[in-house]
Amino acid sequence: MEDVRPNTKIVNIVISTSLESKIPLERLIMDLPNTEYNPEQFPGLIMKIREPKASFLIFSSGKVVCTGTKSLEEVDLALERLIDYLRKVDIAIEVKPKVRIENVVAASDINMKLDLNEIAIKLTNVEYEPEQFPGLVFKINDETRATFLIFGNGKIVCTGTKSDKDVHVAIKNLMAVLKNVGIKNYKQEK
Repeated sequence: MEDVRPNTKIVNIVISTSLESKIPLERLIMDLPNTEYNPEQFPGLIMKIREPKASFLIFSSGKVVCTGTKSLEEVDLALERLIDYLRKVDIAIEVKPKVRIENVVAASDINMKLDLNEIAIKLTNVEYEPEQFPGLVFKINDETRATFLIFGNGKIVCTGTKSDKDVHVAIKNLMAVLKNVGIKNYKQEK
């Protein structure tokens, strides 16, 4: 995935996949480093790797959720590392996992000061409780179904998308929504 705007960065990609094999979680907790497993509280094993930085939720069914990566290349590398770890403890994985992107999270700066009270009044699908949190939550009603966390300094977080293209479209649509309701002093994307 590439940056969607010069000042937009993908900060997290969440994927799911299946290793199409039963995984003995009790054995993994004993044989692999950086793992946590408490089946009374959660049915999956948590495993963290450093390079690329990623966290896995591994279920005995072979289902896996990976989070923390910032590109599809990192996703592929993280899954390769996971499979290498499993093979080292004699768990044979015979498939190349098919990756399903669940969520792409991006951070950006729209280069404008924003009056969050004004936005909260002018837009629907907004949650804003400044006494509890300094950001405004806005769910855009478009094909991307993105949710934005918007701050008064112009910094935004975009979540709920499935690709860098969706992030790009969602931010472009956010800018159009702000313009349409009369939010002033923003710089239009080129």
